Amino acid sequence: MEAWLIALLTGSGFAAASGLNAFLPIVVVGAFARFTSLIELPSQLAWLESWPVIIIGLLLLVGEIILDKIPGVDHVNDLIQSLIRPLVGGVLFAATAASTVQATSEFWQDHPVIGGITGAVVAAGVHTGKAAARPAVNAATGGTGAPLASFAEDAISFGLCLVAIFVPVLVIVVMILMGMALYRIVTSGRRRRKLRALLEAQGRAEREAAAEAGVKTSWWRGRWR
Repeated sequence: MEAWLIALLTGSGFAAASGLNAFLPIVVVGAFARFTSLIELPSQLAWLESWPVIIIGLLLLVGEIILDKIPGVDHVNDLIQSLIRPLVGGVLFAATAASTVQATSEFWQDHPVIGGITGAVVAAGVHTGKAAARPAVNAATGGTGAPLASFAEDAISFGLCLVAIFVPVLVIVVMILMGMALYRIVTSGRRRRKLRALLEAQGRAEREAAAEAGVKTSWWRGRWR
């Protein structure tokens, strides 16, 4: 496989991971670049492996992990992250696609701006999907599914980082599976909302018909229909 394509998949993997959790990929890239030879960052982005970036990334990661598991707060967090995640995705794409991971690509080294834009677009797309799916999960589970969904997103983000480093060709497979899961969650949520609206409309119609006929309806039936 061509070096530029491998680098594209590597950068896309980290950008997609950033769309789910902005700070986890920063810590992974910084740690692997600092403590191993698996990632050799380009000189202009070597600051990603500095101790301040790793420590601050860890602190922000802890906050992200906590906030994203609280129903309602997770939505506010997603709104705030709408700018942060694409920015981080762009930086990490430019860094990892131009670094020495599975292969060295001169194209991405010579065109960091293209890499940054590509990474921002990938991260923004994944973030948009995440932000659209979470309300559907919360509505379907009464908020109880938020922590489980968040843990799953964190696990996928971390897994994408590892896949991008060790088996970048599988990045496209993971992203396709993510898209399928997102489609299923969002469409299921829409069907549930339509069914709920239909049942509520039927309940109102029955109560109005009963009122016109002079028949009293039990308060509990009116409450739960």
